Amino acid sequence: MKNIEVIPWKLEGFDMKRPIIIAGPCSAETEEQTLQTARELAAFGIKIFRAGLWKPRTRPGAFEGVGVAGLPWLQKVKKETGMYVGVEVANANHVFEALKYGIDVLWIGARTTANPFAVQEIADALKGANIPVMVKNPINPDLDLWVGAIERISRSGIKQLAAIHRGFSTYAPSEFRNHPQWLIPMELRRRMPQIPIITDPSHISGNRSLLREVSQQAMDLNFDGLIVETHIRPDEAWSDAKQQITPQQLHEMVDSLQYRKPKIEDVPRTVLDDLRVKIDDIDNQLIDLLKDRMKISKEIGLYKLENNITILQSRRYNEVIRDRNEKANRKGLNIEFVSKIFETIHEESVQLQSIVMNSKSNGSFIYKQQP
Repeated sequence: MKNIEVIPWKLEGFDMKRPIIIAGPCSAETEEQTLQTARELAAFGIKIFRAGLWKPRTRPGAFEGVGVAGLPWLQKVKKETGMYVGVEVANANHVFEALKYGIDVLWIGARTTANPFAVQEIADALKGANIPVMVKNPINPDLDLWVGAIERISRSGIKQLAAIHRGFSTYAPSEFRNHPQWLIPMELRRRMPQIPIITDPSHISGNRSLLREVSQQAMDLNFDGLIVETHIRPDEAWSDAKQQITPQQLHEMVDSLQYRKPKIEDVPRTVLDDLRVKIDDIDNQLIDLLKDRMKISKEIGLYKLENNITILQSRRYNEVIRDRNEKANRKGLNIEFVSKIFETIHEESVQLQSIVMNSKSNGSFIYKQQP
């Protein structure tokens, strides 16, 4: 995956230097709304204007965008403000129409990324094009699906690439519209360090009150930029009103963000090295403790086998989670974080006990992590 060739975007006068800021309304609603939003953003120095024309909606009857009718509006944005313009595409016809009207940047939405057939259709339509393409993460937390979509676009000949981190759907209660699950884009960065990552705090938050918090986290992780839904009258927006802000609010938010030093060479190495040694030591202790814990889980599995007891004991499991959460809370740890750790440990313990109880050679069983 590291051999995917990626080059800086070839947009004259546009600097890929972090942070990249892309802004504009969730939906282009009218020519006046589109142009006025662009004018105000251009006044604050924004170089790339985004606007949704084709809006995939969960249920019929919702506003699904103005479609092709909005493309001339974006042409006027380019002519009047000098900004570059970008739209989301979900099929080959969208690509053809966008290229015909001189759209500068395309992105593939989360619902489309989840469908390899749709991504391949778009990739085929892009062959021969020389245009930046951004790929949003799929709705579900599937890193391989995200990577696969980027690879498909790359194989079409597109080298001006970027990934958009917009969060992931979850049934669990959350303050976010789409949970950021930061570890997934972090792993994408590890696997594909050459791909710029642009965070979409609007779709992660679902609420403008969380935009700065999410944006700051993205900058703290050294991601490359932000794509923010911006509207001249957010509360009157035809789609996703709660997560949009005005151009003035965007300017104030971006100006308030802290931009950390991206290179390790910029800080004293001795202090950081000492801290990392301590982390390594603790991690080694954790591994040894987990090994001991799983050894005991094996013994529990053997005991349950000999006494014909079921693996899952819900009462005991509930007591463990409750006890660990209470202790975590007393020690100032994040309860959700601790719960996830012990849920994962319990899942592995159950898997181990199942292997022990169904092994034909329980007496000689040696624990080995399953693939």
